[in-house]
Amino acid sequence: MKHAAPKAARTSNTPFAMVRGTRPSRLSHAACRIEGNGAVLGLEPAVAAKLNEIAPQTRRSMREAARAAERRNILLGSASLAALVGTAATAISLTGPERSFPMASEGAFTTTQIQNVKAAASRSDVRDAIVSDETQQSTNEGTWSLGDVNADLDVKQMSRSLANNENVATLMDQDGDALPAGFNPNHDTGDTGNAYEYSQCTWWVYVRRHQLGLPAGSYMGNGCQWASSARSLGYWVDNTPRHVGDIMVFRAGQEGSDSTYGHVAIVEKINADGSVTTSECGSVMQGKTYSKTYHNVSDFEYIHY
Repeated sequence: MKHAAPKAARTSNTPFAMVRGTRPSRLSHAACRIEGNGAVLGLEPAVAAKLNEIAPQTRRSMREAARAAERRNILLGSASLAALVGTAATAISLTGPERSFPMASEGAFTTTQIQNVKAAASRSDVRDAIVSDETQQSTNEGTWSLGDVNADLDVKQMSRSLANNENVATLMDQDGDALPAGFNPNHDTGDTGNAYEYSQCTWWVYVRRHQLGLPAGSYMGNGCQWASSARSLGYWVDNTPRHVGDIMVFRAGQEGSDSTYGHVAIVEKINADGSVTTSECGSVMQGKTYSKTYHNVSDFEYIHY
């Protein structure tokens, strides 16, 4: 008995034909493709993503990636420049046009301007050397100056900002470096008015000091006590006559002064030979003054300012 020939297997457009009666394999399912587009059917999404990740990049994709990186760099550079300009504008607005920035130091300075480098690279396998415009640099030479280099600072003028009394300030300017260290021109004067008995030497000294625009203590004691009282208040006391208006202090009995109370006088003139001429008063003078010249000037104490 003849058997009929087996029917020919159906043809298929798929690369792998399925023969009836045969068991399909996983490979055949995975190899099935959509006609004309090359997409593999049956692959898990994760597997397909992995294949795309490890697939070699084409030249086109590499160029596109390079362009994208360049655009990102330009955007980042523009943002940084905008932030820098904003910071500088804020600093200038806070400083104000009438103010100036501090100078770091005097001397020569150099400013440098650098142009952007224009580069082009070959897309072939053999890379050409980078061609760039030569960096250009311009140098500006100059010097900083804080003003007239010949100008000298007059230290004497600094005392005017310390003394509230303009007359005291003028006398301090004349004394210069002779001023004692730490001297306070605005010390307590003890001046609350003339509390001395009329025509006494102390009364006249208080009156004359005020005529000259200088202070005098109201309760300095007897004439011989004035030097120590002045020191306790902060006056400058030494053995050198310096200015018209200095108070000349006599010890008790000195130069014919009272043996108990001493005496005080006002220096009216410092003579060329170093002697001093005074104005003085006493209880017997009924308010009238007299004048004397002394040559032994260093034997007395003098109250300044």
